[in-house]
Amino acid sequence: MTNFLIKRAVTSALSLFILVVLVFFLIRLTGDPASLFLPLDASEEAKEKFRDLNGLNDPILHQFFQYFSDLIRLDFGISLRRAEPAIDSVLRGFKWTLQLAAITMSLVASLAIIIGSIAAFRVGGFFDRIVTFFSLIGASAPDFWIAIVAIVVFSVGLGWLPTSGTGTIFHWVLPISVLFIRPFGLILQVVRGSMLNVLSAGYIKTARAKGVKDTVIIFVHGLRNAMLPVVTVIGDQAAGILNGAVIVETIFGFPGVGKLMIDSILQRDFAVVLASIIITAVAIFVMNILIDIIYAILDPRIRY
Repeated sequence: MTNFLIKRAVTSALSLFILVVLVFFLIRLTGDPASLFLPLDASEEAKEKFRDLNGLNDPILHQFFQYFSDLIRLDFGISLRRAEPAIDSVLRGFKWTLQLAAITMSLVASLAIIIGSIAAFRVGGFFDRIVTFFSLIGASAPDFWIAIVAIVVFSVGLGWLPTSGTGTIFHWVLPISVLFIRPFGLILQVVRGSMLNVLSAGYIKTARAKGVKDTVIIFVHGLRNAMLPVVTVIGDQAAGILNGAVIVETIFGFPGVGKLMIDSILQRDFAVVLASIIITAVAIFVMNILIDIIYAILDPRIRY
């Protein structure tokens, strides 16, 4: 298991290096920062001075090697827009995204596992049909459309909830609710399908014949053996929220790393864009390694 984790760490580091190389060169295709940070009537001499001051006139390969050497020392550069270390801006936004993802996935995982397990145990019944119907709708619903409809109905129409911000607990309701729907529908389907396979096993039939309580059969005998594919999907959806909450954060004005990344791309704040992508990628790599460890805990055979 230790050798496997070491290999995963090495491959993750290699993937991170390739990602840094791609983003570093591609982000520069968005344009010249001098045209955004200086007034429209700024002289060419002023623009050249701005580029020289920020190292933008250096050869592109020299800029990359300089950035990479700084990155090894955990120096992510200075934000042009905010005039502060880029990592400070990213960690401030990542804190909000991490909280949003943690709350959403905790609700999604707990409710999907409970409801999906009960639906599988009562397969073909009314509850199972309702669960299957709504899980299909949830898994197919586009986030941007749900977010816009939620604002129109609950904020503009009814006036129950604020449209943006993070000031109170009510500001969190719409972003969490919108992010909740799609992962909940997907994980619910996986839990139900995995539990159906497990509940048809011989040891489950034996437990039923012995008169074991339904709750014990579902949550003690069945659930652990059904969790491997569920953990995979939960990890995938959690990574999706960390990496893909851009739309929801932008629509609701949520100050997370996704919104920060979009704003920085539009502002050509290269250091913040790179720092956002690197921190998000590291978080996803760490999450994938944790999922591998959870596999080994759930099924000891995987350790070998």
